[in-house]
Amino acid sequence: MLAMSDINCIKHLRNNKGLSITKIQQTLKINWRTAKKYADEEQLPTTKISPKKGMMHDEN
Repeated sequence: MLAMSDINCIKHLRNNKGLSITKIQQTLKINWRTAKKYADEEQLPTTKISPKKGMMHDEN
């Protein structure tokens, strides 16, 4: 998975600069399918935050 800065860059290039998927792929040196996935997707991916368990973490 790409970092959020890379995803935002892809969206910026597609939406604001009007670049094609192929041009984005060549510029950022990423897979074409990855560029298409993030360029044309409406929502940003969410990250999972798992709760910490164990004796070192207090339950609040």
